[in-house]
Amino acid sequence: MSIVKDPALAEAGRKKIQWVRDFMPALSQIEARFLREKPFQGLRVAVSVHLEAKTANLGYVLQQGGAEVYLTGSNPLSTQDDVAAGLASMGVETFGIHGASPEEYQRHLTETLKCHPHIVIDDGGDLIDLLGGKCQAYADCLIGGCEETTTGILRLKAREKEGILPCPMVAVNDAKAKHYYDNKYGTGQSAWDGIMHTTNLVVAGKTVVVAGYGWCGKGVAMRAAGMGARVIVTEIDPFKALDATMNGFQVMTMDQAAPLGDVFVTVTGCRDVIVGRHFAAMKNNVLLANAGHFDCEVAVAALREMAVQSEVRRENIVGYTLSNGHTLNVLAEGRLVNLAAGNGHPAEIMDMSFAVQALAAEWLTKQTGLEKKVYPVPDTIDDAIGRAKLAAQGLSIDALTPEQEAYLSSWSVE
Repeated sequence: MSIVKDPALAEAGRKKIQWVRDFMPALSQIEARFLREKPFQGLRVAVSVHLEAKTANLGYVLQQGGAEVYLTGSNPLSTQDDVAAGLASMGVETFGIHGASPEEYQRHLTETLKCHPHIVIDDGGDLIDLLGGKCQAYADCLIGGCEETTTGILRLKAREKEGILPCPMVAVNDAKAKHYYDNKYGTGQSAWDGIMHTTNLVVAGKTVVVAGYGWCGKGVAMRAAGMGARVIVTEIDPFKALDATMNGFQVMTMDQAAPLGDVFVTVTGCRDVIVGRHFAAMKNNVLLANAGHFDCEVAVAALREMAVQSEVRRENIVGYTLSNGHTLNVLAEGRLVNLAAGNGHPAEIMDMSFAVQALAAEWLTKQTGLEKKVYPVPDTIDDAIGRAKLAAQGLSIDALTPEQEAYLSSWSVE
């Protein structure tokens, strides 16, 4: 059933998968227990996450837990064809081809859902969108699902508010193991990995404009400053803006920042963050990169219309020349730069995020009577993953004594 570009790439894909498995100890501990207990026995799990090696490991771990796993990508440009072939050869039904057209991408999502899943694991809400719409016929067995992106959670909560959420969903993105670790340190490193690998340009000495100072934006700004860049932050939230100021970054509007920046990185989860009037004010040869989930933060279509000329300047870089002679360089078509032009978050980072996905999916199998709402990840799951990660790194922390616990839970000052 799998749809991959070339099954002959399987061996190379399996090597990539094995490499990351060696650096994902928390998920390995979960896999060992899943092998014994088979918590997903008899259940079908549909997964739509960026189809690369760490995601493949998650799919394999769920399979080891007894699940029938059907896995696709969540962005055509982040799919790695060798990994897709490797995962398919390991018995996971896999649907994904790098650079798939919008029509092919929708087909891959639909094929993944034809299994009538019990559980969905989503990244950006594509599966839930289909299950609540044209693929409703495949939602008859749904127990629930997990969502791991900020944008996806916003869309789920909007569906919940309107009463059209197709099943209970766990907000994996909001777990401590996800946003403290993955969003800040994962995005912070992998976005710059994608930008630097794609451009082969220095970061030090440049002015970097980071749009959005949530957990992902904090990581992007921190790494830029660490490499010697001057950092400007744009925000709509006054307290996030104040936080950025207290961390030593300049804060201003995008209108003010547009003429100053050498590199622009959007990390907001919103659309039209950089638009026509900003393009018109920019320097020659600026770099435009998006590290948010969807490709609408930089208005590339508007830039294309403004341009008098465009050309592919390097792999994953298109230069758009405006009537004033300035060329603006868009990385990875304005898609998620760390995956569309890189390998995504490091394995050690995704170890924790995918551990949350696996345990949240297991939690759903043990619940009854859940309403069609968005639920937080239970603290017991978060804490267990944090402790497993500490142990894997050879680290220890203190524990409260009974007297300290009593003190913290009491109103008495004695």
